[in-house]
Amino acid sequence: MAPPTPRLVIPIDLKKKPWEQKLPLHNRWHPEIPPVTEIKTGEMFRIEMVDWTAGAIQDNNSAIDVKTVDLSTVHYLSGPIRVVDTDGNPAEPGDLLAVEICNLGPLPGDEWGFTAIFDRENGGGFLTDHFPRATKAIWYFEGIYAYSPHIPGVRFPGLVHPGIIGTAPSKELLNIWNERERKLEETGPQSLKLCEVLHSRPLANLPSTKGCILGKIQDGTAEWNRIADEAARTIPGRENGGNCDIKNLSRGSKIYLPVFVEGANLSTGDMHFSQGDGEVSFCGAIEMSGFLELKCEILRNGMKEYLTPMGPTPLHVNPIFEIGPMEPRFSEWLVFEGISVDESGQQHYLDASVAYKRAVLNAIDYLSKFGYSKEQVYLLLSCCPCEGRISGIVDAPNAVATLAIPTAIFDQIKLEAINVRKNNSKKLLEMHVTEIDLDPFKPGSKKSASIAGFHEREVLVYSNRISCLVQDIRPKVNKVPLGPRLMRNPGIPQCTYDGNLPITKNPSLHQQGSSCDMDASS
Repeated sequence: MAPPTPRLVIPIDLKKKPWEQKLPLHNRWHPEIPPVTEIKTGEMFRIEMVDWTAGAIQDNNSAIDVKTVDLSTVHYLSGPIRVVDTDGNPAEPGDLLAVEICNLGPLPGDEWGFTAIFDRENGGGFLTDHFPRATKAIWYFEGIYAYSPHIPGVRFPGLVHPGIIGTAPSKELLNIWNERERKLEETGPQSLKLCEVLHSRPLANLPSTKGCILGKIQDGTAEWNRIADEAARTIPGRENGGNCDIKNLSRGSKIYLPVFVEGANLSTGDMHFSQGDGEVSFCGAIEMSGFLELKCEILRNGMKEYLTPMGPTPLHVNPIFEIGPMEPRFSEWLVFEGISVDESGQQHYLDASVAYKRAVLNAIDYLSKFGYSKEQVYLLLSCCPCEGRISGIVDAPNAVATLAIPTAIFDQIKLEAINVRKNNSKKLLEMHVTEIDLDPFKPGSKKSASIAGFHEREVLVYSNRISCLVQDIRPKVNKVPLGPRLMRNPGIPQCTYDGNLPITKNPSLHQQGSSCDMDASS
């Protein structure tokens, strides 16, 4: 007998606010946030989710919503969900909750997403000292593929995944989080040299009543005030799982989450259509509303059996993630290396964060030679299926990090982004951006052409469109071809930076007067 259709346990109405939903959402971690529903082990169930802003970022050509977004509300989660076994016995502290992702995707009728760079004074990001302006790219979905009118010339399959999935902390674990993060926030600027290189602030997001949503607990009550003062923000990943942003956690994956409270109180949200390793722009995946279809099992006493504490208490453990078989297939990659030497030339000791920052900056500068603005590349590397690696962590003094970009994402340049004209004498297709002239090509005809900056490839002309133009971003013996190749989009939604914090620039490029150098005042 075929299994039943997954039971919808948390529905979402995109026209309603998070607190107006049939089962209200929450945006904090706390053991006393009550579950909104219950599921049994072995049953398939469906959870629907808003995007992490609950619709605050709009499908339009303005980035003012990114610049002014209220980050005190991060992230809106569906749940908590109480988990019991087939006999009705709840998951207990010390168990492991095995959560299998059976299916997932965007909510029907809401097939679009966004990637953004936060303003440096409101969120920042990994490279906020280089890119302080709020910027946004909208993405549209065609089946498994995503494309953006704001970053023309790229199209890639998404690996849909939840950015956040986790269990509720116990009161003891919550106190551990708050104590260590408060200490970091208070002493970090004086004690951590890395703060001079990584400029995103604050160093930790401490409990705050501002923007706090606690599900069924009514705002303004004494209970709400007490819990809101203690509840942990959802921004970092922690021992309970949470905001781990593992881009490969898609169909067929399984997460083994520690259980700290009775019933586990599972929550999830922050759905992504695609993400690059590191999610470097911070609002950096293709953020969307979505759904998960899950199945749970309880591994009794699993924390002791399978997890080894790395800290002073048995609570200092971390989840285990089993990646599923569904991934895009890419065979050709361009890999950029970074070492732990910062932009000023200062040596850092085996620092993987500095090395990865250098790798990302190297990739951005390189790809900007092919017609993109640096902001476009920064957004692209944050959300496309690129692979980040720590390649070396033992050869003092340099850590080595790499960023691998699949070259196939630049396939299928659309006619709207370029203009194609035939040179009768040399049979050369040249790229233009001012006018479109397919004559003497006729629909259905085939021509073989060598295109500046593109693979030599047969070109099929049909219905006034051309397909199979493949941007070749690999280094060549000759210089980078002249011409737009991939058209810059000067209309990418972007705001001014109105703060006065210093902007980091590459001193070598600045001395050479490179046109690729960013002007923060524009």
